[in-house]
Amino acid sequence: MPIISRGHLNDAAILTRNAVDSLPHGALEAKLKEASEQGRQLRVKLGIDPTAPDIHLGHAVVLRKLREFQDAGHLVVLIIGDYTARVGDPSGRSSLRPMLSEAEIDANAETFQQQALKILDPDPARLEVRRNGEWLDMPMVDLLGLVRTTTVAQLLERDDFAKRFTAKEPISLLELMYPVLQGYDSVAIDADVELGGTDQTFNLLLGRDIQRAYGKPEQAILTMPLLVGTDGKQKMSKSLGNQIGITDSPSDMYGKTMSIPDEAMDEYFRLLLGREISDESPRDAKRELARELVVWLHSEQAAADAEAHFDRVFVKREVPTEIEEFVFTPESGIVHMPAVMAEAFGISRSEARRLIDQGGVTLDEAQLDTPDMSAGDADGKILRVGKRRFRRLRLG
Repeated sequence: MPIISRGHLNDAAILTRNAVDSLPHGALEAKLKEASEQGRQLRVKLGIDPTAPDIHLGHAVVLRKLREFQDAGHLVVLIIGDYTARVGDPSGRSSLRPMLSEAEIDANAETFQQQALKILDPDPARLEVRRNGEWLDMPMVDLLGLVRTTTVAQLLERDDFAKRFTAKEPISLLELMYPVLQGYDSVAIDADVELGGTDQTFNLLLGRDIQRAYGKPEQAILTMPLLVGTDGKQKMSKSLGNQIGITDSPSDMYGKTMSIPDEAMDEYFRLLLGREISDESPRDAKRELARELVVWLHSEQAAADAEAHFDRVFVKREVPTEIEEFVFTPESGIVHMPAVMAEAFGISRSEARRLIDQGGVTLDEAQLDTPDMSAGDADGKILRVGKRRFRRLRLG
């Protein structure tokens, strides 16, 4: 496929825009020059472990950068880490991640791929989707050859491992294997460039070492910022409850965006819209951001409807005219509301109980202050969680 080239230095300037680091210095420019001279595409890698079923806007930051590489004519290799997910990425962790079942990993991998295609170009000439179980399900002799490429001393240079080792906290052999397995992904798919968040820098650099050990050209590395969540404090994460999912409903996406703290707006505009924030009031800027995100991930009409919904519910303080029904079927005459909320809104029961305890749940505008109630008393009423989530309850 022909490469769309504006000159490798100009390409590098565009492709590194908003990145934190391009490592080693000059490596990406050299890769672009080499690809242009050879008339070939760069193979640009991103690995995502399907440890949760949904992609959020934090993932979208890196996916947008991958799309820029596609638009420049290069091939993106999206690796769904069905095997590395069995290990669990220890980045930023102080303990071993819980193991997922094979069925959970497969289900998550399927939704991850579908959701990533909302941002990436699905053209087979520009996208290759692989699962690393293709090569990591290897014979023992090959595994021994892989682990021989890396020393324990190298792995203990990693910041989170070093802190845990110094504090005499346990580090499992499984966790030590993770960066090695991720690095071998780059060998298996002949990566020219690998992208990741700043928390992945060690893993990406180790990938270069492992490529070199296998006699392969070493990849260039591009790290992207970690998008802060809707709390404006910690990185976006489903486990922290501060995420905006790329498949959230238009009204949820719009409403969550309007809750972002003013000080985080510059980052959202720059990383998700690719431009600076407009010189307008924070509220108007949030409306602009919310509209454009919904247009990007849904449609123009969905954005208009979401904005109208937001104004009706939060500005005019009206209950929506159309509310999705949720049918519940209690085993007895008593309904356990955290269970209903978990199924109706896709949250955990513990989060539902916390919202009830905090006074954030109402039934027909009356505050819900107990987790259990008569099924008949709940039938037909409007369940409201927080400011923007509604369901009309129907007894099945």
